[in-house]
Amino acid sequence: MSLIHELLTHFRQTVTAYAGDEALMQAGVSAAANVIVADGEVAGAEFETALAGVLASPIIEKGFDVLMLEEALYEAIGRARTRAGRADNLRRVAAIAGRPAEQRESVFLVAADVADHDGIADIELAALDEIAVALIADKAQLLEAVPVRSTRRQVLA
Repeated sequence: MSLIHELLTHFRQTVTAYAGDEALMQAGVSAAANVIVADGEVAGAEFETALAGVLASPIIEKGFDVLMLEEALYEAIGRARTRAGRADNLRRVAAIAGRPAEQRESVFLVAADVADHDGIADIELAALDEIAVALIADKAQLLEAVPVRSTRRQVLA
């Protein structure tokens, strides 16, 4: 019975990958957008990091082309400019809270990479806190697993 369940799960994931996992893609761009806009500046390098990070997911890469992802990221950034939009982005992130840890952690780490372009500032840490809560992920553990580039903020938890 376990083997059949594993085969069905794998088949479902493969079909979802080729059909495009909209919820996973929206979670990734929404989390990245909330971090990009957190410090009030939308840097091109942050946008490129977010796009590359979201595309690193084989599920998303198979289901969406770069133009679709760019458009979704621009829309998420537009939403993130207001409180209501940031809340909407967090709802999109929370939509995958029941997914496997690997997917949730991947979304969080994309947002963390975006935040870490010039070191993770306090305002970006606050955005990462909200994202971790929405994903039911351990922010401190995930940030410890990946070295931080800047000394602007040493205490991450």
